[in-house]
Amino acid sequence: MTGLSRIEALCIEKGMKMTGQRRVIARVLSEASDHPYVEEVYRRAVQIDPRISIATVYRTVRLFEEANILERHDFGDGRSRYEEAGDSHHDHLIDVQSGKVIEFRSSEIESLQRAIAETYGYRLIGHRLELFGVPIDDRGDGGGG
Repeated sequence: MTGLSRIEALCIEKGMKMTGQRRVIARVLSEASDHPYVEEVYRRAVQIDPRISIATVYRTVRLFEEANILERHDFGDGRSRYEEAGDSHHDHLIDVQSGKVIEFRSSEIESLQRAIAETYGYRLIGHRLELFGVPIDDRGDGGGG
């Protein structure tokens, strides 16, 4: 086994007991390049340790979320999806046909959001932006103009 995964290191830093199964789940989540839902985390975890149950994955993901190690997202498909809570802010563009999630950063959007908050007398302390779309080459409008 190589070094600790990022999530595993965060868990240890927060004083969590790290069982073998929690370590596997932490590694699966750290290595995810997508935003997996619990059933997908389970599918990946049992390939490493077939003794892991879906209930263990649910409990562990909830524990990581409560410790602010994971962020939960609802991208409109009825399932909670997860990603490692990070220091760098980003927003999401979700392809509603394939479920693909694209992470992006936009200084223009960040500035506009701060300006809107200030217009209403607020200082922005956080936000989430999720854009939902379909590929331009499949507009669903018959393609005509």
